[in-house]
Amino acid sequence: MSISASSESAIFPTSAPVAASLPAQEMVGEGKAWGLCTAVDLQDCNPDSIRDADYIKRYVVELCELIGMKRFGECQVVDFGEGRVAGYSMVQLISTSLISGHFANDTNNAYLDIFSCKGYDPAVVESFSKEFFGARRSTATATLRY
Repeated sequence: MSISASSESAIFPTSAPVAASLPAQEMVGEGKAWGLCTAVDLQDCNPDSIRDADYIKRYVVELCELIGMKRFGECQVVDFGEGRVAGYSMVQLISTSLISGHFANDTNNAYLDIFSCKGYDPAVVESFSKEFFGARRSTATATLRY
């Protein structure tokens, strides 16, 4: 099933109890959606940036500062896999859930997921991530979780 990125149903479920005219970050909280999940796909990243564990950790620190998330524990960055799935994977617990990602060496693409029960702006996450990793293209999908 393919849904246009401009379609409201791609971002907000049709049974959402909150008016879809609100910014996504304001649709999360007491009496609203439980959380917000944003999937960011980055294509044609700077190869050096996605192959550097310290750079990936720096991304997490700066992203958390930008969107007001409190990191819980250390960021885990592990290089593993073979063939098309080889590359770093990252997980960072945050006080309101987690940030994760996989960086594919074969394609120089990155796949990031930010889930939080505290609101944030998905467009800010996409823009920051694209610039940070030097991606030529990006797509993002935000989903409210109930």
